[in-house]
Amino acid sequence: MIYLAANVADKGVFMKVTAFNGSPRKGGNTSLLINSLFKVLEDEAIETELVQVGGEHIHGCIACYQCFARKDKRCAVNDDLANSCVEKMLESDGIIIGSPTYFASLTPETKALIDRCGMVSRANGDMFKRKAGAAVVSVRRAGAMHVFDSINHFFGISQMIIPASNYWNIGIGRNIGDVLEDEEGIQTMEILGSNMAWLLKRIVD
Repeated sequence: MIYLAANVADKGVFMKVTAFNGSPRKGGNTSLLINSLFKVLEDEAIETELVQVGGEHIHGCIACYQCFARKDKRCAVNDDLANSCVEKMLESDGIIIGSPTYFASLTPETKALIDRCGMVSRANGDMFKRKAGAAVVSVRRAGAMHVFDSINHFFGISQMIIPASNYWNIGIGRNIGDVLEDEEGIQTMEILGSNMAWLLKRIVD
């Protein structure tokens, strides 16, 4: 567990950011971008955790609306990792959702994550309200803005606060490691990390 320095540390408060990697390629370009952001957060003494969602068992919302009936901060369908993701989001001060660009859209696992966690949140009074939320997108060539917007729509309807960078949060690359050669993309992640750390400290204050 890592504690914030300066005025936040004096209050005995620790902060955590959890990132959900929607790419089925573990260690691929999406996770490399997330890790570039994480380095800045960790330098600011903010705890980080990466959760692998892509390639794992998570399916879409079945619109049973049991989450609205129960209001227990859980999805009624409990045979995949959705509820563990809900719990991790709840315990985090900041949430990052990362996805590569597949046919100009999110990966299916990323969309399922948003739909399942989003429904549970709304059923329980927008329980992610005022957490910080940031999208991270990897792309070979085109379509990344749709992915970026789709993730931010989840943050917006959840009443979350979205930190910005000096460009949209996108890294360009095809083969694993290519995004590390995208200097502007890496710089974008680093500035995003700095702004997210700044925002999180203000939220705590």
